[in-house]
Amino acid sequence: MAQKNETALAPVQRAAAPAPARLGDDAVQGRTTIASSVVQKIAGVAAREVSGVHALGDGLSRAFGAIREHIPGGGGAVSAGVGVEVGEKQAVIDLDIVVEYGASILDLARAVRRNVITAVERMTGLEVVEVNISVNDIHLPETE
Repeated sequence: MAQKNETALAPVQRAAAPAPARLGDDAVQGRTTIASSVVQKIAGVAAREVSGVHALGDGLSRAFGAIREHIPGGGGAVSAGVGVEVGEKQAVIDLDIVVEYGASILDLARAVRRNVITAVERMTGLEVVEVNISVNDIHLPETE
């Protein structure tokens, strides 16, 4: 009886402090590791590039991000509202966003997801298996 040839995806590590991703063939010419904070920053920048995204994070994380901006090496607001879980070859990204009033949330979420996946996969070589988006708030136009 013939056996099925099934390939399983490498599971994404879900730990408090995930290990950096290791890419490539370690035995041939060395190994490359990518810290989760790198993936976090790439995802944050890519999400902010999409028109209609006002900010990332809920009110509390934005406040802490503003404080971290003034601390050398603190990461600042770039990673506020971005959570990542990085495995050896895959990544899961969670985003908390604030949307500009009037933007189509569904269209915006699609555009953010597409931009984040493209940026992370292009820059790191990791396969992004999920981008989960939580819309926390809507930014209203300022009244004069």
